[in-house]
Amino acid sequence: MYVVIMGGGRVGLTLANLLISDGHDVTLIENDESLCGNAAVELDALVICGNGTNTKTLEESNISDADVFVAATGNDEANLLSCILVREYNIPKIIARVSNIDHEEAFRKVGIDGVISPERTAAGYLEKLITRPKVADLIVLGHGDAEILDMTVRNKKIIGKRVGDISPTDNYIIVSIYNNGSIEIPREDMILNKGSKVSVLVKIGAVKEVTKLFTS
Repeated sequence: MYVVIMGGGRVGLTLANLLISDGHDVTLIENDESLCGNAAVELDALVICGNGTNTKTLEESNISDADVFVAATGNDEANLLSCILVREYNIPKIIARVSNIDHEEAFRKVGIDGVISPERTAAGYLEKLITRPKVADLIVLGHGDAEILDMTVRNKKIIGKRVGDISPTDNYIIVSIYNNGSIEIPREDMILNKGSKVSVLVKIGAVKEVTKLFTS
C-alpha cells in the first residue's frame, strides 16, 4: 500500500515510521525545513520539502498512485485545503486530523472519509485505521500489550465451528458475540456463523494473524 502523509510533526512522523515498519510505501510532505530535514534523516522514505496545499507538490509525491492520503498537520485550514485538492485525484481513502472539533462538520461536508479529532490523533490509531479496514473498532488495553477487536466472521475455516474449538488460545480469546442485536457471553458450544460479530481480546503481536483468522 502506498500512503502519502502531509505533516512531519510528531503525529505524522510516528505514523510514517509505523507504516514503513509494516512494509508499506510512504511519502512524507513537510513545509518546515527543519522538520523536513529531521524526517529525511529518520525515515526510510521519500521526504518532500514543500506545501501540501500546492498541487505541484502533491504531484511530486505521485499522489495519483496513492491508496491513502493523510493530512496530519496541526493546521485545520491547511488539512482541509489539501484534502479538497487530493479528492480530484480519486484517492481511495482520505483521512484528516482536526484540531478544533468545531471544524469537523466542514471536513465531513466535503466528503473526507476519516476525520480524526484531538482525542484520536495518536499515530497508532491512524495506523490502525489505515491498515486494518476489516476491524470495526479497536481499544488498546493496559500498556499497549493487548487490544479488543470487533470483527465480523467471514473466514470459511472457522464458520460453523464451536467457540470452544478455537478459543481461548495463548494469543487471543473471544470475549463476546453479537446475535440479533444483543450481546452474549460466549459459551463453548456456541456456533460461529457467517456474519457473526465477535469481540476478541488479542495480544499485540498476534493482531494480524487473528484478524486474518476471523475475516479473510
